[in-house]
Amino acid sequence: MSKRFSQFVLLRPQLLRANRPLRRSFTAGANRSNNSRWVTGAAVAAFTLSSLTYTMTSQKPAKFDARSLAELDERTKREKGIDENSPMRLRMEQFIREQQKEIVFELEKVDGMSFREDTWSREKGGGGVSCVLQEGNVFEKAGVNISVVYGTLPKGAIAKMRVNHKTLAEADELDFYALGLSMVLHPRNPMAPTVHLNYRYFETMRPDGTSQAWWFGGGSDLTPSYLFDEDAVHFHKTLKEACDKHNKDYYPKFKKWCDEYFCNTHRGESRGIGGIFFDDLDETVADADNTFAFIQDCLKSFLPSYLPIIQKRKEMAFTEKEKEWQQVRRGRYVEFNLVHDRGTAFGLNVPGSRVESILMSLPLTASWRYMYEPEPRSREQRLVDILKNPKEWV
Repeated sequence: MSKRFSQFVLLRPQLLRANRPLRRSFTAGANRSNNSRWVTGAAVAAFTLSSLTYTMTSQKPAKFDARSLAELDERTKREKGIDENSPMRLRMEQFIREQQKEIVFELEKVDGMSFREDTWSREKGGGGVSCVLQEGNVFEKAGVNISVVYGTLPKGAIAKMRVNHKTLAEADELDFYALGLSMVLHPRNPMAPTVHLNYRYFETMRPDGTSQAWWFGGGSDLTPSYLFDEDAVHFHKTLKEACDKHNKDYYPKFKKWCDEYFCNTHRGESRGIGGIFFDDLDETVADADNTFAFIQDCLKSFLPSYLPIIQKRKEMAFTEKEKEWQQVRRGRYVEFNLVHDRGTAFGLNVPGSRVESILMSLPLTASWRYMYEPEPRSREQRLVDILKNPKEWV
């Protein structure tokens, strides 16, 4: 207890007496005496409150843990709303929630069936909205999920992250915030490609709740079972246009990064025909506002990049043999997600994570056939050849 605060406690009875209603007096002397005591009490109260205010304002800022920061953010959203001066984490959250609704709305128009929507929360702060469609008319399985995580990084995780983020503080533990929109669509028709999208934001916090280090990541990629060159060109061209608005170097750099990241190294082939992928975009690349603008353009480019493709392919004729090939390719998709994907590994290792949402990316059906090889010079073989040697599409 501070000295000034103890003064307040000791003087409080006098202050309380001063606040009691004055008894009416019928003599001038009594009035002067009561008035004198009132002035003295008021002066003491003023001095005491001034001392207490000084003591409180001169103390160090309160320490925020992950839970208290989550509560503060919820109160900010509820009482003040979100604008361009709000913390970046809240601006990004508002944006991806809007995009989730728009994407789900458009996909329901394509499929004719509705997504199941589950809203969930985490005990230590945050939560999410999982929108999933299973056994639809067009999509065998589709998921468009948002997750918001407040948590604490242990020393080992901090050390690993510091390899790519030198601005990350060295500490035994760090409170963090992670936010992302993840989407995977697995169509029924083997002529229609699977598509994946993820855009995310990550930051660590100082003890007072302000941002200590931050970065964005994301991308979108296409995984066909049967390759139509015009679809690949359209998909990549749309992404390139979004990138070129901000930096002409982004598309070639992030396209190469995508080819290298989404690779089943144990099989020596890419998961699909790529798109863009990037991670760890922090202040060494661009400031937060410019990077956020880039993220917005990329995410908004998804519907124009994919809807024309699915509309063309969703009702094409196919054979049982072609469906079998789709199942084999989906098996390769599962292999990457469970063996190599960093996002899946991170999500499953966060205490209190929602496993159903993390594994939403896996297809409803897949197969693994022993020593399965496509026929030479077939469409299936051409796809494998391109997966082993990624192609420039634009």
